[in-house]
Amino acid sequence: MGIINATPDSFSDGGRFPSPAMAVEEALRMVDDGADMIDIGGESSRPGSDPVPAAEELRRVMPIIRGLAGKISVPISIDTVKAVVAREALAEGAEIINDISAMTYDDGMASVAAGAGAALILMHMRGLPKTMQTGDLMYRSLLGEVIAFLKERIDSAGQMGITPAQIMIDPGIGFGKTALDNLRLIRRLDEFKVLGRPIVTGVSRKSFIGHVTGGGPQERIEGTAAAVTAAILNGCRVIRVHDVKTMKRVAAMADALAGA
Repeated sequence: MGIINATPDSFSDGGRFPSPAMAVEEALRMVDDGADMIDIGGESSRPGSDPVPAAEELRRVMPIIRGLAGKISVPISIDTVKAVVAREALAEGAEIINDISAMTYDDGMASVAAGAGAALILMHMRGLPKTMQTGDLMYRSLLGEVIAFLKERIDSAGQMGITPAQIMIDPGIGFGKTALDNLRLIRRLDEFKVLGRPIVTGVSRKSFIGHVTGGGPQERIEGTAAAVTAAILNGCRVIRVHDVKTMKRVAAMADALAGA
């Protein structure tokens, strides 16, 4: 899953695409480099970030979706917690909703996903991006709490008419967790198989990698490669990355190791 952040303030690539045309060009390049899906977001979820109005989020993402729909053969994902944004994106050609709140932010998200039959990524996050890395980050049982949360959200989705086949799950690396928590989640990712849904992970360039290797977001490609490999060996089915061409090769090698 190639990441296109149409935001001025994302932690790694905020402001990289000042025009929709530039974002479309990058997405097309990602598809050429081997992306199996493109994830487009118009609201930063970095720690400490503020929410943006739905109208602004739509202004950022809709020209990109329109510019890609019908031009690429891979699915488009909309990274949003707002039902109105998801609805408009799906109407213009998106097929996946990537909701970092697991449908806890907007009660209308379930009806949008169910009505469209869209694929849905449910992610674990404690709190909101603005505050998720502040205060007490301790868990009584890290794996137990994250798995229990995702199970409850899967069950809730089912009650709203969303079938299990539509759902993927994401443990939420970097969302309300310490650096050590993130390492533990990746190491024990196979335990999420108990939920019976494909596992998505987003480790690309994140700060927990910098805690180990040092360097800023653009200097974390080797650490990202190691984390992607570990995630795949432990059962991850979808990797969400910035550096598609490099990570496609990393994933191919990890798949070979896992298959061997």
